[in-house]
Amino acid sequence: MGRTKSIVIVGGGITGLSAAYYLQKTMKEQGLSLNIKLVEASDRLGGKIKTMKRDGFTIEQGPDSLLARKAPAAKLVEELGLHDQVIRNATGQSYILLKNKLHKMPKGTFMGVPKEIGPLLNSHLLSGKGKFRAVGERFIPKGKQEGDQSLGEFFRRRFGNELLVNQIESLLSGIHSGDINQMSLKATYPNFYELEQKYGSVMKGLKKSMPKPAKNNQTKASGAFFSFKNGLETMVHVLHDKLDEGTVKLKTAVDHIEKKEHGYHILLSDGDVFQADAIIMATPHFTVPKMFSQYDFFKPFQEVPSVSTANVVLAFDQSAIKRDIDGTGFLVTRNSDFRITACTWTHKKWPSTAPNGKILLRCYVGKPGDEEIVDLSDEEITDIVLKDLKKTMKIKAKPEFRVITRWKDGRPQYTVGHLERLAEIRNKAQEHIPGVYLAGCSYDGAGIPDCIEQGEKAVEDVLDFLKMA
Repeated sequence: MGRTKSIVIVGGGITGLSAAYYLQKTMKEQGLSLNIKLVEASDRLGGKIKTMKRDGFTIEQGPDSLLARKAPAAKLVEELGLHDQVIRNATGQSYILLKNKLHKMPKGTFMGVPKEIGPLLNSHLLSGKGKFRAVGERFIPKGKQEGDQSLGEFFRRRFGNELLVNQIESLLSGIHSGDINQMSLKATYPNFYELEQKYGSVMKGLKKSMPKPAKNNQTKASGAFFSFKNGLETMVHVLHDKLDEGTVKLKTAVDHIEKKEHGYHILLSDGDVFQADAIIMATPHFTVPKMFSQYDFFKPFQEVPSVSTANVVLAFDQSAIKRDIDGTGFLVTRNSDFRITACTWTHKKWPSTAPNGKILLRCYVGKPGDEEIVDLSDEEITDIVLKDLKKTMKIKAKPEFRVITRWKDGRPQYTVGHLERLAEIRNKAQEHIPGVYLAGCSYDGAGIPDCIEQGEKAVEDVLDFLKMA
């Protein structure tokens, strides 16, 4: 019998938590002897997943849901026994705000990209010239198979600038808080590139590959997103409860990691030192070069941009808003003079989050070129948000309360060449610091299901490494 191997997970967001859970689960199923430690610098687990309860409201200070079609999240929910606590979003009309006017999100689209001609021709978001150019996508030759390109470059070539700016950009840039002219096509939405290459047209590819909506409308379709009755943080608490006592160490940062003859020494901010045979780095990319300061190959991470955003939640009595809107929210085009990038009518999208007779709005600020808004005071941010909202809604009273959550450098940007840069860094890490694995929103997908999947994949990598070591 050899000594017990030690694995340290740095970072207690959903990636690190998923890794700890799957590592412990595999260890017990296979009868392995492992020492598992998770180190988190803050005083709580969950990272950006953060739920607040206040005056009968359920307030999400970070993401508000999980995408149902992504299997890693659904699988974990089932394993954790949370299926009976799942709630689905109410489906409803969403809008795009263009030139101070709300337009219905056109039907027959996927991620804002049209797949049908009819709704495109009937859209009020485009001029006649813009429609003609967008429909012409079906006849534009596929691009040459080449290196990476920006989303903006790809969609502008396929559909023209008007559809890109008035429709596609507000959705895709909004999801990532990014600049569509800098975002990597292959790292963010490679499926669109693959459709172009296979079918010669994105529209044709979407129409042929996407499942057709069911004709039987007797049962209302469930929403594409889900959460939990008591908020998204439910999953974080259950994951923590599943971990063995003593696994998690909070309020402790990693100052430095040193490679030794056998494994690694991890120097902690409280003066303690952990020994590790393998490490899962589930922290933002910009924290890694400091922990491994002796290795130059992590330095490119210092140049990878991260955008700061803020989540602004406002609660009202129903009587305060005179012009109600039948829908679940709107996105704002980037050529608008609005400073909010989107607004969710949370009380309609998630009816259980607000008491009867109350309204809960969730707005977002912060984007490339307007990050300084995040550093303003709560009062200043609230005034800006209310000024924008009053252009579309008749708000006659001040909010009953506000909750503003700032996420400084919280949105890593997958810029053009992301996959190549990441592969090069990982190859050098494998050569110089074997047994160290990168996982999380900075690397292979920023959504919660992507992070869960990365945590599980990192566990497989670590266990494979330890068998070889």
